[in-house]
Amino acid sequence: MDIPHITRRSLIASAVTGGAAALLAQPAGLIEKANAAANPACDPHSSVDPYGVHQAGITTSAPEHLQLAAFDLAPGTTRPQLVELLQTWQGAIGLLTRGLPLPDAGEPDKAPADTGEALSQRADRLTITIGFGPSLFDTRFGLADQRPTALVDLPAFTGDAIDPARSHGDLSVQCCAETRLVAEHALRTLARMATGRATVRWTQAGFNEPPSNPADGAGRNLFGFKDGTANLDANDPARMARNVWVDPADGPAWLAGGTYQVYRRVLMIVRTWDESVLSEQEDVMGRRRLSGAPFGGTRESDPVNNALMPLTAHIRVANPRTGADSENERILRRGYSFHDGIAADGTFDAGLAFVAYQRDARRQFITMQTRLAANDALNEYIAHTASAIFVIPPGTTANGYVGETLLGAAPPRVTVPNPAADLTLPGAPGAVAPTPPATPTPGAPATPSPTAPKPPKRRAPARRKRPRRPRA
Repeated sequence: MDIPHITRRSLIASAVTGGAAALLAQPAGLIEKANAAANPACDPHSSVDPYGVHQAGITTSAPEHLQLAAFDLAPGTTRPQLVELLQTWQGAIGLLTRGLPLPDAGEPDKAPADTGEALSQRADRLTITIGFGPSLFDTRFGLADQRPTALVDLPAFTGDAIDPARSHGDLSVQCCAETRLVAEHALRTLARMATGRATVRWTQAGFNEPPSNPADGAGRNLFGFKDGTANLDANDPARMARNVWVDPADGPAWLAGGTYQVYRRVLMIVRTWDESVLSEQEDVMGRRRLSGAPFGGTRESDPVNNALMPLTAHIRVANPRTGADSENERILRRGYSFHDGIAADGTFDAGLAFVAYQRDARRQFITMQTRLAANDALNEYIAHTASAIFVIPPGTTANGYVGETLLGAAPPRVTVPNPAADLTLPGAPGAVAPTPPATPTPGAPATPSPTAPKPPKRRAPARRKRPRRPRA
């Protein structure tokens, strides 16, 4: 069936135009492994370990809320100051991902270190992922010769309507959590710590609601179709090594175990889509809306047969399924829906915050997006309004920081006592188990526990006052 070609560029155009201090170090012993790391989805309040070979927030199962941001470093910032910022952020990450507040330095005339809005929350599976933009590798920090060859500026694709103010950046920060408050608190905290060193260039919030019935499979995007059905399996180490993680042979050496993050803000023209007949919507996607099954199938997981769908169907153009070349192109998608209010023309400013990770954006995202921009029937209903690429360094340890393999080791952090690390709340991340009372020896006098409450003292009965006798 041929796809009706109705020009909607004027509608898309109108929709587009409408639209620090070193205080947080903690001893390594305070950072514990997440109890639910094997299956973090079983507990939405659990803590995700922020340390390891790779950064968290990439293959970690995606929680419900996203706060994505880019930072520009302030003019005059030096390389040691950049290292200090990243080191300070890492100290905060070790606390925030455990659901712990930031410690005060004991100076009553200063504002609290923690802004307080998340004090009643737990870790809520918070992950924080840090990346470096191409602009970081200019002449400011002596990193030009360390820029990976695969860290290329994204080209202008056909149909793009990119807003430079909402694109690019020196640093990227991705905060994901099961509650929006925890994700926002994490980003707000890191932005506050960057004062004097970096400023927020742009932010993008996102959300995902899993199906009420887990048997329904993938969740749905704002067009009502299942999204992520054919995504890579993040639990497959061989597939991640092939398509996501940078291999030592790829170079440079400091990036081994890292990856590349691509961000695209995709505006979805929902009003026009909602007025389209269902058969046209399904032809555009190449899947049935209700079941998610590809044409010719009955279930969401059925194999895709390109011969049974239009040449311009989205899933056919995105992945031609031509063998090894197509398999090597595949990316790990981690997108979120967004709804940022109403545009000037009264349409919804809503769509997809597309975030994807890959081993080499040149042969993966750029190749795929070039093909989509030229042939995808979905282009009549969307517009790409922001764009960015970042290199994601490998993970780190409790004593290091993200970017240490590139920028070198940092001086030891200053440790500030944090009473919150001694929380005794049952089940709290990092909770300290109470000491059980000692078993008394038979015949020995009981020794009161120093933590046991003392019985109240008995007061002597008050004496009644005798009435005074009247004088004669």
